[in-house]
Amino acid sequence: MNEPPEVLLTNDDGIDAAGIQALESGLSEIADVTVVAPATDQSKVGRQTSTDVVIEKRNGGVALTGTPADCVIAGLQEFCPNPDLVVSGCNRGANLGGYVLGRSGTVSAAVEAAFHGVPAIAASLYVPVDDVAFEDAEVEERHYEEAVRATKFLVEHAITAGVFEHADYLNVNAPVPEGDLAATDDPVDGPAPMRITSPSHRYEMDAVRDGDTVRLEDRIWQLMAEGDIDEEPGTDRHAVLDGAVSVSPLTAPHTTEHHEALDGLAAAYPTDE
Repeated sequence: MNEPPEVLLTNDDGIDAAGIQALESGLSEIADVTVVAPATDQSKVGRQTSTDVVIEKRNGGVALTGTPADCVIAGLQEFCPNPDLVVSGCNRGANLGGYVLGRSGTVSAAVEAAFHGVPAIAASLYVPVDDVAFEDAEVEERHYEEAVRATKFLVEHAITAGVFEHADYLNVNAPVPEGDLAATDDPVDGPAPMRITSPSHRYEMDAVRDGDTVRLEDRIWQLMAEGDIDEEPGTDRHAVLDGAVSVSPLTAPHTTEHHEALDGLAAAYPTDE
């Protein structure tokens, strides 16, 4: 009989968040789960790290006064040294588009795991809001049902299927169950399907000056709430807006292909004054 996989579970919303509690409950049915998560909300900190963090036992896991990257490093070194997978989430809010990959604490925890040679899954929940501010949307544990279902499936099958022979980590974004919150334009009847996607290249950041201040706003979210955003089929955002679970297979090292133009510049670089 196969042993259950060892999973190090973290997030960026904090160890008390409903998303990580829902994911721990679901994953514990099929895996041995160790929770090492931030003591407080660490959203949008990217791969920021600390020098010293304080440890506290809380909610059956370990809370650190640090970032998601801190939790992965400390988790792999001290609390769960040989996991089969690191899972980060489930985040309250989607992490869609290539531009969010470096900003998101949820995704950054998966990237940190990849640099340690451990495959990882970042799981997030798309919270569709219309006339309610995102901060005021009531997101409960039950809303994470699709995200938990998809993450459990991937934890059970991705390694043996050879997924991580080609990808370092998976960025998973799930819709809320049909009928919850503000449903998608075309809600799926029954469990959401899963689609393999690429991060969208759409970018809509604005900076507007008002006297001595500048307001920075990501217009993507407003466009999505208004239903006024077109996305190419095959992108992560298109899949989630269509009521599907988006899974983007990604790699961590930031490298490019061979660059002949840059080779030419290096050859022409003057070495004599």
